Amino acid sequence: MAILILIATILLPPLGVAAKHGLGTTTLINLVLTLLGFIPGLIHGLYVNYAR
Repeated sequence: MAILILIATILLPPLGVAAKHGLGTTTLINLVLTLLGFIPGLIHGLYVNYAR
């Protein structure tokens, strides 16, 4: 399951964050960052899913 979340986070960061943390503040922040630029959303998604 962890590999699927990693793939989802790389391809579409809000989807990976939502899959692991549900729809909430973290997913909303990641969505905004992804809309501002893909790289900030990707970095946030990887941080939230794997550094915490």
